[in-house]
Amino acid sequence: MKTLIVIPARYGSTRFLGKPLALIGGKPMIARTYERAKQSKLADRVVAATDDERIANAVREIGGEAVMTSAKCENGTARLVEVAKQISADIYVNVQGDEPFIDPASIDAAIEVLTRNEKARIATLYHTINENEALNPNATKIALDSFGRALYFSRARIPYSRDGSRAEYLRHIGLYAYRKEALLAYEDLPRSPLEEIEKLEQLRYLQAGYAVYAAKSVAPPLAIDTVKDLRRAEAYLKGESSFAPSLAKIKLILTDVDGALSPPTLIFDESGERLKAFDVRDGLGVEAALKLGLEIGAVTGRDSPALRKRLEILKIRIALFGVKDKGAACRKIMSDVGANADETLFLGDDSPDLAAFETCGVSCAVADAPSYIKSQADFTLTKRGGRGAIREVIDLVLEAQGKLDALKTSRSYLRLQGVAT
Repeated sequence: MKTLIVIPARYGSTRFLGKPLALIGGKPMIARTYERAKQSKLADRVVAATDDERIANAVREIGGEAVMTSAKCENGTARLVEVAKQISADIYVNVQGDEPFIDPASIDAAIEVLTRNEKARIATLYHTINENEALNPNATKIALDSFGRALYFSRARIPYSRDGSRAEYLRHIGLYAYRKEALLAYEDLPRSPLEEIEKLEQLRYLQAGYAVYAAKSVAPPLAIDTVKDLRRAEAYLKGESSFAPSLAKIKLILTDVDGALSPPTLIFDESGERLKAFDVRDGLGVEAALKLGLEIGAVTGRDSPALRKRLEILKIRIALFGVKDKGAACRKIMSDVGANADETLFLGDDSPDLAAFETCGVSCAVADAPSYIKSQADFTLTKRGGRGAIREVIDLVLEAQGKLDALKTSRSYLRLQGVAT
């Protein structure tokens, strides 16, 4: 059977513009992914499928093959369908372009599902994760039946342990192998309600009655979804187990409000107005940071006169209210102030802040954040939200930049306030 690996890649990602061309160890990500795919023992051919000549050229420069596809493709599967209409094969394998360290043996494991089982039409991969990882909505989970077929894919933690008993959690890896007829059927399948709710395109097949078989990945991949993942990839390439975020380069500190800048408590007055408490020491820290050249901004899902008044008193001029996508909000603020991801830190406390954690170069969680939020932050503070957390962050950044001495003595503090000494 002829097997073709297709690596769909587009330049215009809203979360990470130009991601396929991001350099890892001096080489474009798409080039590294292509080289790994070429190591598959079961594939006959590998092509990159893109709508951007810059990506195509990056592949051709290493002697690879690139196929141009339409900019109108809604996702990687649609791009695969276009390739299938141009290049004949029996099995098409979708290897994501942001998997520069994908294990070739894992690719072959998915292909083997189809070559060994004539009933199988679609195959994918999974690996085991812990409970904290299972709580991450950005990690797609999969539940399997006794025959290795997907029962469901979800961003939620599945299975849910009602009585607290130990459960095995499986993370879905977005690599797919298709028989040609199954792949070509994709564009005729209606969008499924589950697909729309979960924002997972594989549910279109599942809800249409297709069996999706899953094989265990040989090794968990290191996918690149964010700039922060890029730094992890650089560390991985150097043989380092992790990377340490740099606070010395931070120019912009962004924070959530409820649970971070203020305690996770709301007080209502007789009119129903939400009142908020703020730590005075946090306010002094914000004031000092602004005077020492840092930008401070707030990104919050709420809005109220009390909140706006407090930010005004704190002289926090940068603020977005009623935000649903905090990642997009952070990107807007970074663009407005001229700061890049590595120069931006986000302080958060709960699930709505995870998109900001991914977007900003450095993320930190307050001491009283849930454990699964802490696990996704670069570091965790010793102070609770609204109880010294923002002050602790500011002090850490100023210390890393050699500016904290301005707050350590009466003379230096008075000079900071513009008082002659």
